[in-house]
Amino acid sequence: IHVGVESLINADFCAGAVLISFGAVLGKTGPAQLLLMALLEAVLFSVNEFILLSLLGVRDAGGSMTIHTFGAYFGLFLSWVLYRSQLEKSRHRQSSVYNSDLFAMIGTIFLWVFWPSFNSAPTALGDGQHRTVVNTYYSLTASTLSTFALSALVSGDGRLDMVHVQNAALAGGVVVGTSSEMMLTPFGALAAGFLAG
Repeated sequence: IHVGVESLINADFCAGAVLISFGAVLGKTGPAQLLLMALLEAVLFSVNEFILLSLLGVRDAGGSMTIHTFGAYFGLFLSWVLYRSQLEKSRHRQSSVYNSDLFAMIGTIFLWVFWPSFNSAPTALGDGQHRTVVNTYYSLTASTLSTFALSALVSGDGRLDMVHVQNAALAGGVVVGTSSEMMLTPFGALAAGFLAG
C-alpha cells in the first residue's frame, strides 16, 4: 500500500464523508451499526471517487461533490432505511442542549480556520492553490456575516442561534469547494458565500 500525501488527503476526504453521514443517524444507531456504516460508506466513497475522477474526468478540488454531496445523501438514505415509526414518540428529545452547542462551536471554529487548507490541499501548487485559499476565506467570511445577520433577524429576540452559526457559517467553504481554484473574483466568492450562509 503506497502511503503519500495524495493518499492521505483522499483518506481525509473519505473520513469527512463518513462524519457528515454520522450527523444524520447519530443518536439513533449503536456503535456496531456506525462501524458497519463507516466501512460500507468508505467502499462506496472510493467507487464514487473513481467514477468521478477517472472515468468522467471531473475535478473536485475542495470535495464539494465527492465529500459533502455523497456524505449527505448517504446519511439521508441510511436514515430512511433505519426509520421506525415508534421513534416519533421521542421527538421531544431531538433538540440540542446549550452546553453541547457551546462546545460544538469549538469544532466549528477549528473547521473555519482550517477550511482553506482543506480546499487547497489537492490543488496544484502555485496560482491555483493561492486562489483557492483566498476564495475560500472570502466565501467563509461572507457566509459567517450573513449567518450572524439572518440568525439574529429570524430568532425574534435578536439573539444568535448556535445551531445556525455552527452549520451556516461553514457553508461558504463548502459552496466554493469545487470551484475554488477558478477565477471567481472576490465579488464572486463573497456572493457565493453570502447566499450559502
